[in-house]
This record gives sequence, C-alpha cells and structure tokens, in this order.
Amino acid sequence: MSLPHAILTALLEKPGSGAELARRFDKSFGFFWPATHQQIYRELGKLEKDGLVRSGGRDSSRGRAKDYTVLAAGRKELSRWTLEQQEPRPVREELMIRLRASSVLGDVPIEEELQRHLALHRTQLATYLQLDERGPWGEANRLQRAVLQAGIMFEQAWIEWAEHTLALQAGAATERESSAS
Repeated sequence: MSLPHAILTALLEKPGSGAELARRFDKSFGFFWPATHQQIYRELGKLEKDGLVRSGGRDSSRGRAKDYTVLAAGRKELSRWTLEQQEPRPVREELMIRLRASSVLGDVPIEEELQRHLALHRTQLATYLQLDERGPWGEANRLQRAVLQAGIMFEQAWIEWAEHTLALQAGAATERESSAS
C-alpha cells in the first residue's frame, strides 16, 4: 500500500484540510498504515503537484487553511491502483526475533516484554471494538467494517498467541525449577 493512495481514499471519503486529514488518519488509516503528519503534508504537496488533488484556501480559526479535494485524475489513479494485484507481505515483527534470541541465549527473560506487547494489543483490540460498536454499519460502508473486523481478528489472534506463549514460558520455568531441585 502506498501513502498517496491512502490519502486519496481519505479525501474521497471527506475532503478537508491537511490538519483535519492528519487527525482523521490517526483514527482510521493509521491503524493499518501509520504516517506522521509531516509525511501526510509532504504527500499532499506531491499529489497536488501531480494534478491528483486540488487545494483551495479558506479562513479558519487558526488563519488561512487549505482544503483538499480529489480531482478526476486522482480518482482514476486510485481506481487503477485498487485493481492492481499484490502478493501478501511477510510479517516483520521485531518481537519474534527477540523471542528467538531469548531461546538461543537461554537466560534472557523475555516475559516482561511479551506481557507489555500483550497489554498493547489488548488496548488496541478495545479501541477496535469501541469503533465497531459505534457503527452505524450498513451496505454503504460494509467494506470499511470488513477492514475494522480484520483488525479485530488480528488483535484477537495476537492476544491468543501471546497468552499461549506466556503459558509455554511459565511451563518451561516450572520444569527448570523442578529439575534443579
């Protein structure tokens, strides 16, 4: 996925200023494709230069703001990109390497970091579930909900895996203690 395409999608959902887009991005697209506000502004400039979006000035409480809207060329580019095929990307998760390193080293306790990740994933799951409860969900936004449900399922699977891994570690620690006695 590319950031320009995420921005085009967000602007088609609701045109607005860069600041508004960045705030909305943090609460939706950012869950799956994080970007800094600086990256978003930089991409907005490129999209405008490429003739995919247009900005217009308006007065706001903070002075002059630029509102962005998607042009026909932007819609066409987003349609083209949406139809492209892409292979699934491999998981790139540093924690998995840390777990392997802990296993190889044998004496590096990793449980605390795994517990911290587990708490973070539980928090993210709670956020997704709150978003899902707020709805309203209907035919017009069924695919948006499908994206949210993918996030929910991912977090549930991650939590289940982490709890299982912690139980394995607890069992291994008990075995080590028993054999040392």
